[in-house]
Amino acid sequence: MEIGDLAAVFALGESLFTAERWPSLYRTWDQYALATHFASDTETCLVAELNDKVVGFAVGTMLEKPGSAWSYGYLVWLGVDPTAGRGGIGAKLVGDLQEVFIELGARMIMADTDAENSAAISFFEKQGFEEDSEHVYLSKNLTYDPHYIAHHRKGRVAERPGGVRGAYKRAKAKKNKGDGYAH
Repeated sequence: MEIGDLAAVFALGESLFTAERWPSLYRTWDQYALATHFASDTETCLVAELNDKVVGFAVGTMLEKPGSAWSYGYLVWLGVDPTAGRGGIGAKLVGDLQEVFIELGARMIMADTDAENSAAISFFEKQGFEEDSEHVYLSKNLTYDPHYIAHHRKGRVAERPGGVRGAYKRAKAKKNKGDGYAH
């Protein structure tokens, strides 16, 4: 992936990771996350092109556990344009990313997907991945929380005990500077 590919990769991801189809991917897919991964893990961000058009991408990162001999490659996002046909683009991206992870010292590669995404699970199993364990993803709708309601009525964060307002401003300032992204 090159910097000039980011707009095409983002647009493809937007078309694939829709709120209606994959809400958890939709929530985490944004241009800032993509740019952050590209800036910090350029070597683990790959694209597939067909006739000079981006038709697929793989975005990964290395995870290292301090004090452990294990390093992990994590496939964060994988996307292939459905109009590009079933020519093995996804498999090629995963294979190439696996080689990069090996060169970077990874002893394992991990990927996750929605439990309802049977096509992705089947795809990953064909690539040699195994379903080791279940992962529970929880969410909470904050739109009914009194603090959320007060915030949106006043257009600002209401004061809460413990300095939450100041912490919110610091976190917002940090995010606006592009100093980090929690995924």
